[in-house]
Parts: sequence; structure tokens; C-alpha cells
Amino acid sequence: MQIDAPCVVSLSWRLEDAHGQLFDELVEPVEFFVGGDDLLNKVEEALIGQGEGFEATLHLEPEHAFGDYDPALVFFEERSAFSGHIEAGMQFDGVPEGATTQGMPNEVVYTVTEAFETHVVFDGNHPLAGIALVLALKVRDVRAASEVEIEHGSVAQQTVTVLSTVPPSTQLH
Repeated sequence: MQIDAPCVVSLSWRLEDAHGQLFDELVEPVEFFVGGDDLLNKVEEALIGQGEGFEATLHLEPEHAFGDYDPALVFFEERSAFSGHIEAGMQFDGVPEGATTQGMPNEVVYTVTEAFETHVVFDGNHPLAGIALVLALKVRDVRAASEVEIEHGSVAQQTVTVLSTVPPSTQLH
């Protein structure tokens, strides 16, 4: 079967920065929905028209991956503003409850990058923002998408990876 939206592809890959530092590796294939939000646009563009066994190495500049790093998405809060436990690596969908910083967008995921005794640092950038990436991938399988997958624009019960737009934890997959 040829890859064309909508369909589901099983991929294995190795994701590194331009200097060869490994960020993510899928040795066992993982399924992704083509035609939705599961993969970066440049990855989908490379896959369209291909089939099982296709291999490619993609060089992704920040604008084709997770964007440039935006220092305006970083803010500091007094630790005392948060009643519960807070530590580096925690993530919040939108500005965390208790935050007093004004004007921060609420439609991004904020990661606690540092938690000090007196204050906490929140960062709304994707962990790979501003980094040029090299993705070596292989298509292991291609199948038709189910009606549910087409309706949701995603593979049901997918393992989260760095190529999803917002990872819900510090673990890459």
C-alpha cells in the first residue's frame, strides 16, 4: 500500500541533533496517523507516495520541526504561589493555577525547568525548540486508517514521541 492521507504508517527511527546527540530512538515500530497531528509536516511530506521499506534521512531546521526558541514563553513565579508539590519536569496544560504572571498564552504546555526554594521557572517552548534535527526513519508497514482514527486525526492509544507536537511528560516515548 502506498502512503497517502489518511492512512497509518508504522515507523522506526533515530532522532539526533545536528551534532549527533541522540534524542529519541524507536527500535520497535510505532504507528502514526498520516493526515493529522501525529507527525511533523516535513516528515509527512517525505512519506507521501512511499511504501513499506522506504528509508530516508531528513534534516529538519527548527522552523520545520519545533520552531525557534522563544524566550518570551519563559516566566518565573514565586514558589509560595503553588500549594502542592512542584518539581522540575512537571508539565501544565496552560498557565498553572496560582501563577501571577500576566500575558502568557494559555494554549501551550508549560514545563517546570527549574524549581528553587523561592521560585519556579516555567518554559512554554517545546523541549526541542531551536534545535536542528536529523531524523533517520524507516517505514515498517502501511495500512488503511480506521473510521475512528480518521475521526480523531490520530492513532488510538498511540505512544507519545517527540514528533508529536506536545509531549505530556519529559519521557520522549
